[in-house]
Amino acid sequence: MKDQQSPGDTTPEEFRKQLHELADWIADFRENIESLRVAPNPAVAGPGAIRAQLPRQPPEDGEPFEKILSDVDRLIVPGMVHWSHPMFLGYFGWTTTAPGILGEILSAPLNVNAMTWRTCPAATELETVVIDWLRQWLGLPDEFGGVVYDTASVGIMHALAVAREQAAPYTRKLGLTNRDLPRFRIYTSDQAHSSAEKAAIALGLGEENVIRVRSDDEFRLDVNSLGQTIAHDRQAGLQPMAVVATVGTTSTASVDPILEIAKICQEQKIWLHIDGAYGGGFAMLPEYRWLGEGWEMADSIVINPHKSLFVPLDFSVLYVRDLERLRHVFTLVPEYLRGDTVETEKNYMDYGIQLGRRFRALKAWVIWRSLGREGIVTRLREQIRLANLLANWIKKDNRFELAAPVSMGVVCFRFIGADEKKLDNLNSELVERINASGRAYLTQTKLRGRTVMRIGFGNVLTTEEHLRKAWELIRQTAEDALSHGTSGRRQ
Repeated sequence: MKDQQSPGDTTPEEFRKQLHELADWIADFRENIESLRVAPNPAVAGPGAIRAQLPRQPPEDGEPFEKILSDVDRLIVPGMVHWSHPMFLGYFGWTTTAPGILGEILSAPLNVNAMTWRTCPAATELETVVIDWLRQWLGLPDEFGGVVYDTASVGIMHALAVAREQAAPYTRKLGLTNRDLPRFRIYTSDQAHSSAEKAAIALGLGEENVIRVRSDDEFRLDVNSLGQTIAHDRQAGLQPMAVVATVGTTSTASVDPILEIAKICQEQKIWLHIDGAYGGGFAMLPEYRWLGEGWEMADSIVINPHKSLFVPLDFSVLYVRDLERLRHVFTLVPEYLRGDTVETEKNYMDYGIQLGRRFRALKAWVIWRSLGREGIVTRLREQIRLANLLANWIKKDNRFELAAPVSMGVVCFRFIGADEKKLDNLNSELVERINASGRAYLTQTKLRGRTVMRIGFGNVLTTEEHLRKAWELIRQTAEDALSHGTSGRRQ
């Protein structure tokens, strides 16, 4: 009887042909991205429009790659917000680069699970090296060890889990219930990211135990208010557990006074976590070394190279002073993994919840070798230059005002050329009109209860010419809104 032939994989010849097709598609997409709308046309790509064009039933038989790639062009690309577009100016921009794309492509065929050293020594050791490169660039003491996660939100949860274990030993084993423990408090600025609340929910500490401390006139955590809040909580029988200080807040990229906060944490024996997801990367610049003042006093620090250091999403690094504290909370080796665990080597599965781990370090290695420290610094300086250039244009137009000091690559501003009662709705409407046009993409936020427009730089494709076009679009959209007698209501 003849052995049944295995269905196998795509033939090498066909696969090579498909790879060439894909390479051309990627290069064409990158070269021509500026010709695309930044965001989908809301008139033709509203809720459910893309889903309606897709088959409701899964495919019974395989389809050729050419047809799939054609449908990417026809269905997927028009239905995207193109974060890599040079006129995408929302959030923190995005850091897609050619080396980053190459790094992602390289990691896919290797198909590594970097959970233990033995399952892939190269992945484990490269991750360790890349983490230490970043540590050196940032000027962190060598007592800080790190681990790569997907996002800073995951990093803060792991950091606060260690803080919880420090505040309530044996929580890893016994949990929090029926132990006569106090309510633990976490303190952060009213400008900080919501990941602190998410972490408190996941760790059983409770969302309401994240205390938002007021910020000062520059949107930085007010140190006096922090001290008073901690003292008040202690008098009430509550236990301060951690402070989350921010280097580059989400709305304004403001920087909390880290050194002063660190001194309070040391005096009060409170865990200090620094959220440097966006702003921390700028500490690579000699002129921004001041960002790192007090970092050596922190217990944990998170940096997102996918926000400011040109690594594609997702790549976040959590540093912990004495990384063994993190391992102590999370290490757990079931019998089916014991044979693949080498105790003398680092097994990154021991440093977090995730077991299966992608080879994220490979793309960072490719990118940072391709750009070098000097290439990264040069590109960060260009983002800062563009931000300050935009700020100067805003100052010269009496219909607009800056809403916050310009910090790093973020500019918050507000249209003020109308009735004060209508300004919040009008500023929101301007952002929505611009985004709906497909010509640029901005975001909006609230500062001191007022709606403001926000531009964030980060894309290496964004030039001064793109910024001029965006500024003219903003001004023209404001003129059009006023000339059509808008009431400030969203259209």
